[in-house]
Amino acid sequence: MSDLLKYILNNEEAFRRNRLPSLYSDFTPQKKTNPDGYAVNVAAWEQALNRAAKRGYTSSRGVRVRSDSSVSASGATPAGRKKTDHLILRTDESLLRDLESSEWGRPVALGTVIDEAVRKNSMIPLKIYKTTPGLLQKKSQWRVIDPGVLSPWNVMSWGVRQLKGFVVSESDSAPELQVQELVLVDNLQEMADRVVKKATGGTSSKLDLIYSKEIFVEEFAGLLNDATELSDSDLEVLLIYLSRDSDAIAFDGKTIKFKSPDDNGEITQQDTTIASIKTLVSTLSKQVANLEAKIAELNVSAKTALANKNRISALSAVRSKKMAEHNLQQRFDTLMRLEEVYSKIEQAAGQVDMIQVMQASTGVLRGLHNQIGGAEKVEDIVEELREEMTKVDEVGSIMNEAGPVIDEGEIDDELAAMEKSDKEAREKEEAAATEKRLAELDSVKQASDDVAHRARVAENVDSALADNIDRLSNMSVEDNPMPAK
Repeated sequence: MSDLLKYILNNEEAFRRNRLPSLYSDFTPQKKTNPDGYAVNVAAWEQALNRAAKRGYTSSRGVRVRSDSSVSASGATPAGRKKTDHLILRTDESLLRDLESSEWGRPVALGTVIDEAVRKNSMIPLKIYKTTPGLLQKKSQWRVIDPGVLSPWNVMSWGVRQLKGFVVSESDSAPELQVQELVLVDNLQEMADRVVKKATGGTSSKLDLIYSKEIFVEEFAGLLNDATELSDSDLEVLLIYLSRDSDAIAFDGKTIKFKSPDDNGEITQQDTTIASIKTLVSTLSKQVANLEAKIAELNVSAKTALANKNRISALSAVRSKKMAEHNLQQRFDTLMRLEEVYSKIEQAAGQVDMIQVMQASTGVLRGLHNQIGGAEKVEDIVEELREEMTKVDEVGSIMNEAGPVIDEGEIDDELAAMEKSDKEAREKEEAAATEKRLAELDSVKQASDDVAHRARVAENVDSALADNIDRLSNMSVEDNPMPAK
C-alpha cells in the first residue's frame, strides 16, 4: 500500500471501510440516478486529494534538496525537507497506482472527480492557469444537485431501466483519466494567505517587505508542511497568484516586494539592490556556519591523530584548520561590513519616511493657516471679540441701573434682626437641654440615696441581730438560777 493511500485511509473520515466499495466503484451514473450520493463521493475524493497534496503525498517527483538549493537525489536540507508538489496535482498512471487497493482495485471514477473539479474551478489545468488571468474570479457553474434529475419522468425511467436490467451506456460511464497537471485552488489560496500574513504581520520597516527569490523560498517554502518544501512548479504558481490574482506582491522575476498601503508596489533599482544584499548576507551566514563546523571537526581530527601518534595526519588537519580559519575570518569581515551597510540603508529608509511625514505635515499646517488667514487676521478677530464682550458688559450695566433702588440700611437692619432671633432660639434650646440634664441628675441622685438608706437599714438590722446572738450565747444557767421548792 502506498504512502498516499495510507494517509487517506488513516486521516479521511469519508474513507471508512464501509464506504470504500462506493468510492472505488464507477459512481458516474449516480449523477442522474442518485445526485446526493454522487456529490458526496466526488467531494470525498476531491477533499482527500487536496489534503494529501498539502502534506506532500501526491507528488511522484519529490526529491530532497541540498542546503544550497541545488537538486539532488540523495542530498537534503538541514531540516531533512524534500521538495514535493503541494499546489499541483499530476493525474497520470502513477496516481492511479498509488491509490490502488488490493481489495477494491483502482478508483474507477477518478476521471469523473477530476472533470467535476475542473468544471467548478477548484482544479485548473496548469497551462490554462498560467496564460489566463481572472479564472478564480469566475463563479462556479457546477451544482451538487440538479433539480431536473428528480423529476417524476426521470425517476420512472430509472426504475424501468433497473427492472429491465438496463445496461449503462458508454456516455454514462466514467471518463478516462487524462494525463495533466492541475492547480489545486484551495491549497494555493491557503498558501498565499499564510505567506502574506507572515510577511506583513511583524514588519518593522519597508525593507522587511523586500525579498530575493532565494530568500523567499527559504522563508516561505515550508509553510504548508514542516517536513516538505514547495516544488519549483508550486513556487511558480504561487508567485503568479500573489502578483496577478491577489495583487499582494510585485515580482519582476528576481525581486519580490510585498505591497503596502502607501506604496505603489513598483520594484525599483533600490529594491533590487536591497534584495541582493539580503541574499548575500544569508549566503555568507551559511558559509560562516559551515566553516565553523568544519573547523571544529578538523580540531577533533587533529587531536585524534595526535592521540594515535599519527603526526602526518595531525599536521594535515591543523593545516586545513588554519586555512578554514583564514577563510572564516574573511567571510566574517565581509559579513560584518554588509550588515553595517544594510543597517545604514534601513536607517536611511526610516529617515526618508520621517521626512515624507514631516513634509506632509507641513503641507497640512500650511493649508490650515491659509484657512485661518495668518496671525494678523487672528489678532483682528480677537480684538473684535474683545469689543463685542465689552458691549455685553455695558448692556448689563445699563440694565442693572434700570432696576429698583434698595436701601442698604434696611437690608442691614433686617439681617441683624434675623441674627438676633436666631441667637435667642439657640439660647432657649440650650436652656431646655440644660434643665433636662439637671432633672436627669436629680433623679439619679435620689435613686442613689434610696439605695444607700436601704443599705444602712440592712446594716443596722444585721448589727442588732449579731449583738443579740452574742448575748444569748454568753448566758448560762447560773446567771438565772431556778427558785428552790
